[in-house]
Amino acid sequence: MLCITTTYAQNSFKFTVKAAYNKSVLQGATITLNNTKLKNVTNDEGLATFNNIPDGKQVFKVNHIGFEEKNITISFPVDQQNPMEILLEQSEDELEEVIISSTRTSRSIQNTPTRVETIELEEIDEKSNMRPANVSMILHESTGISVQQTSATSGNASIRIQGLDGRYTQLLKDGYASFGNFASGLSILEIPPLDLSQVEIIKGPASTLYGAGAIAGVVNFISRTPREKADYNFIINQSNVGQTNIGAFAMKRNKKIGYSLLALTNFQKPYDVDKDDFTELPKSKDFTIHPKLFIYPNEKTTLIIGNAFTKSDRTGGDIVLIKNGADNNHTYFENNASLRNTSTVDLSIKSAEKDLFRVKSSFNYFKRDIGIPNYSFKGDNYNVYTDISYLKNLKTQSLIFGANLVYDDFREANQTVLAKDFITKTAGLYFQQTWDATEKLKLESGIRTDLTNFHNSLYSKTDFFILPRVSILYKFNDHWSSRIGGGLGYKTPTLFTEQTETFQYQNLLPLNNIKSEKSYGGTADINYKTSIGDDWLVSLNQMFFYTKISNSTILLQDINNFFYFSNTSQPVNSLGFESNAKIIFREYFKLFAGYTFTNAKAKYLPVIQDIRLLPKNKLNLALLYEKERNFKIGLEGYFTDKQYLYNNFQTNPFWEFGLMAEKVFGKISVFINAENFTDTRQSRYKSVVNGPHNNPTFDDIWTHTEGRTFNAGVKLKL
Repeated sequence: MLCITTTYAQNSFKFTVKAAYNKSVLQGATITLNNTKLKNVTNDEGLATFNNIPDGKQVFKVNHIGFEEKNITISFPVDQQNPMEILLEQSEDELEEVIISSTRTSRSIQNTPTRVETIELEEIDEKSNMRPANVSMILHESTGISVQQTSATSGNASIRIQGLDGRYTQLLKDGYASFGNFASGLSILEIPPLDLSQVEIIKGPASTLYGAGAIAGVVNFISRTPREKADYNFIINQSNVGQTNIGAFAMKRNKKIGYSLLALTNFQKPYDVDKDDFTELPKSKDFTIHPKLFIYPNEKTTLIIGNAFTKSDRTGGDIVLIKNGADNNHTYFENNASLRNTSTVDLSIKSAEKDLFRVKSSFNYFKRDIGIPNYSFKGDNYNVYTDISYLKNLKTQSLIFGANLVYDDFREANQTVLAKDFITKTAGLYFQQTWDATEKLKLESGIRTDLTNFHNSLYSKTDFFILPRVSILYKFNDHWSSRIGGGLGYKTPTLFTEQTETFQYQNLLPLNNIKSEKSYGGTADINYKTSIGDDWLVSLNQMFFYTKISNSTILLQDINNFFYFSNTSQPVNSLGFESNAKIIFREYFKLFAGYTFTNAKAKYLPVIQDIRLLPKNKLNLALLYEKERNFKIGLEGYFTDKQYLYNNFQTNPFWEFGLMAEKVFGKISVFINAENFTDTRQSRYKSVVNGPHNNPTFDDIWTHTEGRTFNAGVKLKL
């Protein structure tokens, strides 16, 4: 009995866990005693207390997401006057727990009621091997998302979510909306993946979060932030279609200051795979440089100043003209020259370790010059965005109060009576509450009021929108959970859509008496996760969606062959479901499967009301073998169902396959890819180009135009 009493003597001990680089307290750190079930989690002050600790030498294991594990050995009994301070170093690996920033609460994805899909660093890294120039490959192969090519010769593209046109999806970079309006046809072609840590996708009406343009959803590209350990990344890539990519990304921080720098240049030779004398890939060169400065005046304040500059020149069309110059038989070209500069400022001030005051502002300038024979269209787009928010964290609630201002001004360079100048001004107020009602039930509700004015020389209109939204997360148990959410959305008028992009805005009349489009809709899903023995992990997700758009703007043509926009009283409806499955075996083999059914109808269309260039059925399959930091190989397959063209004909369904491999040699990795190696392309079904060389017309683009692509490259990580 005496031995037993000695072994289980009553000892108490306190720990305070902090980050080593700035001494800020770490809430939620887990401390485990001697690898037993006896553990504790640090509170809001970084404090954890252990009681009933046995005498003798005891080992405490300290863990926190994003930090290196630390072991502390203490011999009991011990006389403690103050809590022991434990300093954790940041981990070299990326965070294992996914933190969501698009909902502004910075919660883990498991505890976020709003349904947010993430594309994490590992997958971004794989897709950037295939296409280092831009993010189009990352999005193209995601369930429920498609990248719609809008030009047969220049390769311009836009994003579609749940079958809705690209103008209904809002693109963000670190929460800044700088990619809409006149820039929309080139936006995803000018966002490099090299500096990204995560892509967050919210599907369905999300205007309550980010205002106009988020009817179909939001795609937020999240940049990497510097850590104490320097990180340097370099990539060189070459493909058989004549593309060369050279890029670098670097970041580092210390206690008071940090930086990140992205630099990327891309070169593309004109490429004509079907030998019809017209390019499938344009001759292009572009350059991006994006420096960011991070300033940490104290433990609670962060100031981020950045400037992103991109210059691009793309020329497609007759390949003889591009290589040798024009002659009597070779005169057609399409040129896109653009310049984009975005300056950003982000100030964050923490208070009481829980609350956050944040001011974000950006100024974006975009210039674009479009040229075809005997016609050019030039314009400048100015966009100013400012957002002020305050996050108040309570014991079971997070409250966000905010306001923002958006100014968007397009000015056509060649001023005529048909100039397409257009200005939109928006002032918004928003409030959001996230409430942990119970351990199982979490609610997120919000409301936004937007006052917007848009005008040109022909008309002016002011709208006031009240936009509520609600999301519910319910965790049935450790395996089953469900999210249901819905809200309202709106889209202010614009001339720059996928359809008008196809004819370079030629013979397009200015907007006149066009009203905003409005929407409502939502999503509902059920999620299941389990492990089978020690070897298998299974995750299944079934999601249903519905969106209805009223006041839809439609493109019409008058008797003088001028194009113009008009509102219709007939709605656009998109409904369907997405099914996703992920199976992992022993952490080495990973199988991903995704199926999308989309039934989108435009009620104003005669006879056939299906949305054009939209497959009802899509299937994504990917099998990956990976030995971390050593070797990976993957096989992908994608099925796309029939699509209706604008001439009411249907396309053929098709499969495409891809193969990738990467081998790591210390700090150097070598990768190879065979994208679409079965050579699925539109010209195998019918020539894309019609008519004479001097006056060609082009079919709608519904699949690959360039065919199979092989590329290989080298990455260096220091």
